[in-house]
Amino acid sequence: MRHPWQFRFLVILGLLASGGFWSVAAADEHVVKQLILPGESFLVEGRPAFIFTPKVSAPEGLRPWIFYAPTLEGLPDAHEKWMHEQFLNAGIAVAGIDVGEGYGSPSACRLMMAFYQEMTRNRGYSKKPCLLGRSRGGLWLTSWASDNVDKVAGIAGIYPVFDLRIYPGLEAAAPAYQIRPDELGARLREFNPIERVSNLAKAKIPAILIHGDQDTVVPLKENSAEFLARYRAAGAGDLVTLIVAKGEGHNYWEGFFRCQELIDFSIARAKQGSLP
Repeated sequence: MRHPWQFRFLVILGLLASGGFWSVAAADEHVVKQLILPGESFLVEGRPAFIFTPKVSAPEGLRPWIFYAPTLEGLPDAHEKWMHEQFLNAGIAVAGIDVGEGYGSPSACRLMMAFYQEMTRNRGYSKKPCLLGRSRGGLWLTSWASDNVDKVAGIAGIYPVFDLRIYPGLEAAAPAYQIRPDELGARLREFNPIERVSNLAKAKIPAILIHGDQDTVVPLKENSAEFLARYRAAGAGDLVTLIVAKGEGHNYWEGFFRCQELIDFSIARAKQGSLP
């Protein structure tokens, strides 16, 4: 008769061998996060975090990486697997932290900073990652980047959200900001990520966005197109590439996750950010 620890060990080995998941278990044998590619899952201030690790690693302090969001349960998912494989093949790590439904709030950004410090101070990754936000991940990353322009090599987005009013709406977002919806509405210039894009433009941070013109969940006009408009207003429109996916909505169309231009941009910016 096997002891319980032997049984759990064999189950984990079996899952790894079958390709069921890649992950590193926490000390209590609870899997922190199931991963779609080889890497590590761990906790930062009690929140699940992950790294997809390339086979070839650069010297400490110079390791290029992509800061991904939203790292909610189940994300990154299988639809993105090919894209992340291209990053790993290029020697670029992909990493992120699950801050819950933070919507770019100060508390979410604080956790993202803790994760950034874990990556750069303790794990040898570069101080200027490329950011990649999918859907509401755009809120996370734009808010954090606007306060930390010196820590960003570039921004990539897949139908990203930039305006809290459009998604999730003030009623849903207010609890994350720990204020009432009417107060959040009155302080949009301070908190709404789209209102802070000018910080990125002034810092000359390049960006690439792909967005469907039939997206009714995260409309193109109020989000990616408005992001470009804010850059243009700051005299930096040439730093943004906006790819419009004709006839596509907020969906799993393969073209969103196999966009070679976005992949090449992310790799190039992550490598640029790792230069000494």
